[in-house]
Amino acid sequence: MPREKGEKVVATNRKARHDYLIEDTYEAGIVLSGTEVKSLREGKASLVDGYAYIDGGELWLDAVHIPEWGSGSWTNHATRRKRKLLLHKAQIVKISHRTKEGGYTLVPLSIYFKDGRAKVELAVAKGKREYDKRQALRERQDRREADRAMASRRHLGE
Repeated sequence: MPREKGEKVVATNRKARHDYLIEDTYEAGIVLSGTEVKSLREGKASLVDGYAYIDGGELWLDAVHIPEWGSGSWTNHATRRKRKLLLHKAQIVKISHRTKEGGYTLVPLSIYFKDGRAKVELAVAKGKREYDKRQALRERQDRREADRAMASRRHLGE
């Protein structure tokens, strides 16, 4: 039985939801060294430049920054090394077919602990064009303005 219950989010990639149109998401385990786990438990990680790729039938996460553990010694890990991801073979094949279609990429959305085990949420995503980003921003602003107008009307009616 795991010592910890539930989920604890360590890092999220908020910019990914702005830059990409997310199609599918997958939960994958991460192969980590001991000092990486300790650093993640302190809540330190950055997914800003991170990406995932398939090489030789295996899934890899690269350019994710997990800083060195403060109390570590010469046994500390490299901060931006490539890390193996754990998924079922059928899922890797499915993702591989999607990314070979063209225009699709694998983007890490978040790193979290689920029942004591480190996981990464991966998305099969398509890059947004500049005008798509502006349109999404405009829609969000319009929705906020409409919500504010409705809220002020409700307060006036009371």
